[in-house]
Amino acid sequence: MPNSENRRLEPIRIVAEGYDEIADRYLDWSATAPVRLRYVERLLDLLPSSCDVLELGSGAGEPVTRRLAERHRVVAVDISSRQLELAAIHAPQAQLMLANILDLAFPRESFDAVVAFYSLTHVPRSHHADLIERIVQWLRPGGLVLLTMGGADNPGSIEDDWLEAPMYFSHFDAATNRALIQRSGIRILSADVVEEDARDAGARFLWVIGRVD
Repeated sequence: MPNSENRRLEPIRIVAEGYDEIADRYLDWSATAPVRLRYVERLLDLLPSSCDVLELGSGAGEPVTRRLAERHRVVAVDISSRQLELAAIHAPQAQLMLANILDLAFPRESFDAVVAFYSLTHVPRSHHADLIERIVQWLRPGGLVLLTMGGADNPGSIEDDWLEAPMYFSHFDAATNRALIQRSGIRILSADVVEEDARDAGARFLWVIGRVD
């Protein structure tokens, strides 16, 4: 395999294997995280009933996939097979897909909302602009996005012991992310840098809600 392809696949392998290994610990760590709950409720308040929602990086499906699927038709994508096993328990109404989000292909205007909680920060940032442009194409006019992006600059790094497993991270700073989103044609409704609680080791994330007009 060419070296460039090895470099492309290495972060993907680290993320997939890492989330398989930490699936149960991650569920315990994240299921009651107040920031997740607050933002998913904000999105639900903005959506009309019975929408088509794409979730990129569903994890174990609790609480986000479950809450979305209670009201909407949800396609939930994750790179970890173990996480999807748990998601099938917590959100049985959702359609689950095992896939790398960089490999996804959907027809234009397939969804009313696209949600990505923390998943973009596991994708090499060189792919972020293209991925967001594809998200815009998948959305119907008036469609919403809810994205968690980096709040600080990280060209790409591996944390050796993240919930007791290696994990890959890559993201731009908040200002660069805001500009990237606006260039894609998304109208930003809110963009807040939030310092997460102690379980997130003081990490700062940019939480974006936006609309495609």
